[in-house]
Amino acid sequence: MPENILIVDDEEIIRDIISLKLAENGYICATAGSAEEALALMKGKDFNLIISDIRMPGMSGMELLKIVKRDYPNIEAVIMVTGVTDMNTAVEALKIGAYDYITKPFNLDEVAINVKRALERRRLIIENRDYQHNLEKKVFEQTKEIREHLVKEQDYSKKLVEALDEIETTYHSTLEALSMALDYRDNETEGHSQRVTAYSLAIAKELGIKLDEIKIVQMGALLHDVGKIGVLDAILKKPAKLDNVEWGEMKKHVQYGYGMLKDIKFLKDAATIVYHHHEKWDGTGYPNALKGEDIAIGARIFAVADTYDAMTSDRPYRKALLYEDARQEIIRCSGTQFDPNVADVFLKIPKENLFKIRDIVDACIKSGQKPSVTMPFLNMPEIFSRL
Repeated sequence: MPENILIVDDEEIIRDIISLKLAENGYICATAGSAEEALALMKGKDFNLIISDIRMPGMSGMELLKIVKRDYPNIEAVIMVTGVTDMNTAVEALKIGAYDYITKPFNLDEVAINVKRALERRRLIIENRDYQHNLEKKVFEQTKEIREHLVKEQDYSKKLVEALDEIETTYHSTLEALSMALDYRDNETEGHSQRVTAYSLAIAKELGIKLDEIKIVQMGALLHDVGKIGVLDAILKKPAKLDNVEWGEMKKHVQYGYGMLKDIKFLKDAATIVYHHHEKWDGTGYPNALKGEDIAIGARIFAVADTYDAMTSDRPYRKALLYEDARQEIIRCSGTQFDPNVADVFLKIPKENLFKIRDIVDACIKSGQKPSVTMPFLNMPEIFSRL
């Protein structure tokens, strides 16, 4: 179904030029000569995306943007049009919630590309919002069913256990589905999330972390890259080196992942690991250049496990490194990239145990099993009982 786009600009020729170009790409365009006229149109029709000039007589584009973000949450895609002298204002628009900005004079092909990307991101955000809503609804319904069993049944223990088992199965399957969704888009990472999860749990176990915190580490490690679902295929699957703009987009995956998970109650703490998993001990990481113990412990554990798996796994552009080479790299980066205590604990894990973890997880994946479900939550005994 064609997307509806509203173009807001006080210059008629600009409205017409953009409308004609986007109509060639299959979009349905409406135009408004002012922010006030745009708001009147929005009351009677749903729009998927808005392109708005910043400087207009009467209400400015910035004021329009604030109203759209406040009153029209389904319009996730807003692109601002600005002159070269308005760059500071354009950056401020991004902070308020605009998807992007284009500068006059603009290239119409680039406008069409920006519109396509903005609509793709909007679709992903809405799909994720719907998914969260449906998941919360399902958990609420199952919780309600448990309460009814408690009230209606004298001998409720068996029914309670069954109901809780069902919720736990749904819970595991949800995490696995989110992790597998990325594997389907990025085949290079197949099995990576499961292996890193197992390595992270081994480190957490050696650190003596409490059971509840280990649970958070497992969820955060499994879902660490789920935000890459929101990264365009052209960037995620690009065979060549990313340029600065593309790398900037790739870095946003931590924010996308955090945004996907932070409002799901049982994933709230794991979302912090997702948000912090590219921070570095010395403060040179992203997105917030956090330093030392300001970084979540789960993210510090994950950083070592992730680096070890990345170095010891085959990639299309290189073969896996030997264990000793990976070990020396972790020693070299201890105190800069890695928490020294976490690195020391990892280095004390016998290499035979690390090899067994990889073999068991990879065997599960090849046989069609789901490691995070097949191996019960928290201690994954199918792995650790064999170490």
